[in-house]
Formats: sequence, structure tokens, C-alpha cells
Amino acid sequence: MNYTEKWIWLDPERYPESQATVYSGFCEHSDKDYCVAEFMRKFSFDKPIRKLFLRFSADTAFTLYLNGELLGTGPVSTGGDYMFNDFPRRTHYASLLELTDLGQSLDFYALVKLLPLALNEYSQGRGGFMLFGRIEFEDNTESFISTDEDWLCRRALEYVAPYRFDMRANRDRFCKAREVQNIWHCTDAPIPLRTEKRHSPCNRPSITVAPHEELEEYIEFDRIYSAFIALRVETEGELCLNLVCSELDEEGSAEDFVFTEKCEYRSIQLHSIGAYKARIKNNSDAKAVIEFALIETHYPVYKTATTRTSDEELNLVLEVCTHTLKQCRQMIHLDSPRHSEPLACTGDYYIESLMTAFSFGDMSLAEFDLRRTAELLCYHKGRMFHTSYSLIFVQMLYDVYLFTGNIDLLYDCYEGLCLLCERFDGYIGENGIIENPPDYMFVDWIYIDGISLHHPPKALGQTCLNIFYFGMLNTAEKIFTLLSRQQMASLCRKRADSLKLSVNSLLYDSERGLYFEGLNTPTDESLLYHYMPQNIDRRYYLCHSNILAAYFGICSKEKSIELIREVMSSRLGECQPYFLHYLLEAVYRCGLREEFTMEILSKWKKPTLACPKGLVEGFISPGPDYSFDHSHAWGGTPAYSLPKALLGIEIVEPAYRKIRLSPTLLGLDFARVEVPTAQGMLVVEQKKGRPPVISLPEGVELLS
Repeated sequence: MNYTEKWIWLDPERYPESQATVYSGFCEHSDKDYCVAEFMRKFSFDKPIRKLFLRFSADTAFTLYLNGELLGTGPVSTGGDYMFNDFPRRTHYASLLELTDLGQSLDFYALVKLLPLALNEYSQGRGGFMLFGRIEFEDNTESFISTDEDWLCRRALEYVAPYRFDMRANRDRFCKAREVQNIWHCTDAPIPLRTEKRHSPCNRPSITVAPHEELEEYIEFDRIYSAFIALRVETEGELCLNLVCSELDEEGSAEDFVFTEKCEYRSIQLHSIGAYKARIKNNSDAKAVIEFALIETHYPVYKTATTRTSDEELNLVLEVCTHTLKQCRQMIHLDSPRHSEPLACTGDYYIESLMTAFSFGDMSLAEFDLRRTAELLCYHKGRMFHTSYSLIFVQMLYDVYLFTGNIDLLYDCYEGLCLLCERFDGYIGENGIIENPPDYMFVDWIYIDGISLHHPPKALGQTCLNIFYFGMLNTAEKIFTLLSRQQMASLCRKRADSLKLSVNSLLYDSERGLYFEGLNTPTDESLLYHYMPQNIDRRYYLCHSNILAAYFGICSKEKSIELIREVMSSRLGECQPYFLHYLLEAVYRCGLREEFTMEILSKWKKPTLACPKGLVEGFISPGPDYSFDHSHAWGGTPAYSLPKALLGIEIVEPAYRKIRLSPTLLGLDFARVEVPTAQGMLVVEQKKGRPPVISLPEGVELLS
């Protein structure tokens, strides 16, 4: 599309305090920095429109309508990390949309928020809104529309502060918008707009409040959703409402309202909602009515694959995992809609990408996440906040390639991969293992002797980081080989072989037959900060490093099997559902799926039965004051690990063009597994005492 990207914003003379903003939700700000702007423009034509091609974006968040109907919300996030947030992101994205059946007029309305609040929101540092359209008419002529100074705008003063809406505020008149310098230079987002669905509560869809009455109500939904608050209010006077968005019964995110007249409200900010706790006060002499709802939003789902078994409790686990995955798939993958963390949580998003491959099949969001992560690596010379997560990026890159066969993805991420390889080589000490990284994050969301494995000292994190690096080198070698970069492939092989020798020499206890979590040597004072504590003088033998050793094969297969058996004995402590993913992968790799898969997956049954509305963040509380969320897909590996174990699937040629299967019931009486491949749905049905029935889509070859 040929276009001129013109950006508009509020008149700086009329609104001098509403022009600039911080770059990230991580930056300090005050409520006075908050602003919501309205933009509108109507175009009328003397002939019918056949098609409209739109391109649009805003800074920091927008809700866009056309002819009274929602077009979409955005913008598409640049991703971001926990670091380097005091300057603008390099990239800003525009969404594309094609529309038909529009008649002869186009009436646009946009609500645009200034100020990043969520951790995954980023700004270029000032307010702006952009829209461009190419119109094809029925008579084969065309025309163009764009944001310019003919658009009308005003500050929506009812949005008085973040999460505060007050209709007592005076309303400004509309005035002409002002064209501003284009500092965004948008790249087209290669993903569609999010979908939306309205949900009513299970118990109290509406509440009537008598004059001068005060109420407290608990309003429950059937599941936990990533959603916008939706309210319809009828009042003839002042009606005050405090609405807490809870997942269960905890104190979640909240919004405050003062309504003075009939109003239909939807929030700008995303919440995680399983229930509302409403505190209502009617200050008027007339009754008021509030209708409660939410608007679920997530990345589009075009098809859903289902795994069903004879175990109904296990089926519930799969349903809850898949539902939570859907809620975490937004314009980037999220750890949870409650936390809305940035793109840097690669460990979460890797598992979510695997779940997606076996649930929805559409890997476009995972591919886009990988490209944005590669850009982060290029922008920051291979550095990401979580060192282990940056290594998991490489495994995610290769696995997504296996699912899709899209080798262009590997080329697009090549530079970031090279920078990551060189950075980690710089962390190797004279002893041949990683000795001087900026941190040993992330191992697990668990505490050992009061020490967090989120950012452990060397004695609790060194071995895991080294084994993650070993796995990354092996995977990087495969990628470089696919790209015919033989020199880089050989270098990775050399480094992996050297690291393997050093890890097994320095971090393995031959007397106990176990890996320990790290050396007790002091950490250099120059490296110490909040996320790199000084080392401790104690040796730890935990499940984490031994699971990874078996998963990545840094030891022999025989030794790996021994380690898994030791882990399963529970003598090496416990881990959260996130780390159980690696245990299930190790079990699969070592040929132990018949023996241990169902035992591990059974750990999900009790918490899922306790809360079938959403997936709990962890099994073991990391502290007395920490409240797990129930919208966290990083623990949803059963949606991937169970169908994989039931099928015994191996992708021999990318995009499932050639596969191997070794189906097993894992002790169940019945199982039906669907896998959404690039060629169509693969279906395998198994019944006890009968041979499996395999239905292959055309283009998938089953090897013996």
C-alpha cells in the first residue's frame, strides 16, 4: 500500500501538559502524566465503497471504531525487556485491516491513552495517533484518507487518572487536531488484530441500587479471562463504584468510577478477571442500575485440536491449560494477563509456543515473538535480563522452525543468535565453565533456605545456567548447519564439547552420582548487585540441575536415566510446574514415558480440580505473602507433553512432512489425540486391546 504516515495529537497550546510521556511502564510517573484523548472524523462519498484498506497505530494504547463498530485495540507491542527502558524502542508497529460492506460513509472514532502502565507497554515518548486508508469504490476508482488537521480531538477529562473514571469532570469541546513529527515510522505488524467476545456473569448480571444505598457484591464469571471491564449504567445522579478485578477471591487490579448519567463503559487497560468485587454507593435520590460484563480478548484462534482420554480429571487439566494459553496469547505472548510482563520471559513463551503447536497450530505469534526477541538481542549486543531465558530463545527458535518449516525465520534471527553466542562465550572463566555472567537467572519460582531461585547465587544457579548453555550450543549448531554457516556450526560444536568436559569435571559429584547446583567460590565484587547476590558456602543437590542434565544429555543416556529415577524419588526436592516441563521432556528423551509420564501429570489434577477457572502459577508457594495467579500458561505443559507422549511423535522433516509415531496409552483405556499440522489435522485414536487408528493429512509421510 502506498501511503503517507501522518500522525496527529492534541493541540500543544491547549494541552501543553499532555504531550510527552515516559517510555515504559517500568519508568516512574505520576497520575498527572496520564491522559486519554478522543479523535473523530467523518468521510462521506457520492458512491459506494467496495473495499477499504486501513493502516493504523497509536502511542500508547488505542481503541478504534468505524461506523459505531469496534475495529480493534492496540498497538502491537514492541516486546521489550526488563532493562534498557529509559529510552524509546527502536520499532513501532501499525496494524493492517481490509474491510467491505461499508456503504458510502466512514465515521471514525478513536480513544487513545498516553502513558505506559502495564509492563509490556512501550512508548516513543509522546502522544500520537495515525490512520491511513485506501478506498476502492464500486466503479473501480480509488481515494485515500489519512489523519490530518481536519480531524477533531479533545482530552477526555473523565479519565482523570489511571484506573479512575469520573463523569463529574467538565467535558472539553472538540477542536482541530495538530499534526506532529513522525517519530514512530511504523513497521507493518505481521499479525492480525485480537478477537473479542462479551461475557455476562454467572450470578449477578445486573444490580439495582436504591437511592442512597451502599452495597458490596461478588460478581462471578465462569472462567478467568484476559478482558476489558464492560459496564452499562443507568443513573440520574452520582453513583460511585469501586470494582476489583479478582481471579478468585484475592485483591486484584481495580478501577474506580463516578457516574452521573447513563453511560456505557469499557476499560482501556487489560485485566485478568474471574470475578468482580463491587463496592457501590448511590448518592442520588433515584434508583440506579448497573449491568456487569467483561470483554474477553486474545489472539485469534482459527482451529483447536483436542486430546481426550478415559481419565476425566486429566481431560479437565488439558482444558484448563488450553484455556489459559488462549488468554495469554495477546499481541505478544504474556506470562499472564494479571502480570502482563514483557517479551523477555522467554521460558514462559517457549512452553506456550509448544502448547500452541499441539492446541491451535498457528505459530505466527510465536514467530513474531522470536523476531522481536532477536531484535532485542541485536539492540543490546546479545544481552537480556534473564540469562537462562535468552538461551531458551534458541531452543524456541529451532522448535518453531520444526513445526512450520519456515527457514526464513532462522535467517531473520541469525544476527541476534550470533551475538548471543559471542556474549556467552565471554562469560566462560579460566576453569572452562560460566563463571562471570551478570546473573544466574532464572531457575525456578521457588525458595531454598530462604534464597530465591529467581536470581540465585552461584551455588544455586551456576550448574543450571551452564547446562542451559550446553543445550543452546547444540541447538545453535543445528541452526547454523541449516543456514550453511559451517564455521559457526563448528565453533558451537567445539564450545559444547569443551563445556561438557568442564561441567562433568567441576559440577558433578562422582561419589554421590549427582550434579550439584554450583561452586562455592566467591563471586567477584564487581559483579554483585540485587540480582547477583554474593555466593554462599554450601553445596546443594537439587532436582533442577539433574533434570537439565538428563534433558540436554550432558551425560550418558544411562546416567540420565539414573538421574531421572533419583529425581522421581523426591530426594532432591520439589520444583514448580514450569520446571516439570523439562522433567517431562527428559523422561520422553530417555524412553521412560510409560513409567513416569502419568505420575508427573497427576500433579496437575488437585490444583485444577480446586480451580478449574484458570491455571495456577505454581504448586509450592514461594513465600507466605505471595499469592499465585490463576492465569499463568507457563505451567501448562500437559497440553503439549501428554499428546506428545501418547503419540511418541518425532518430526523427521520440518512442517510434519515426515514423522515417526510410536503410540501408547500410558495405562489409559482410551485416548484420541489431534495435532494441527501445517498440512491438516493428524488424528490418532487408541483403545485398550486394539491397534491404534492413525489418520494422516495429505502431505504427511509416516516413516517406520
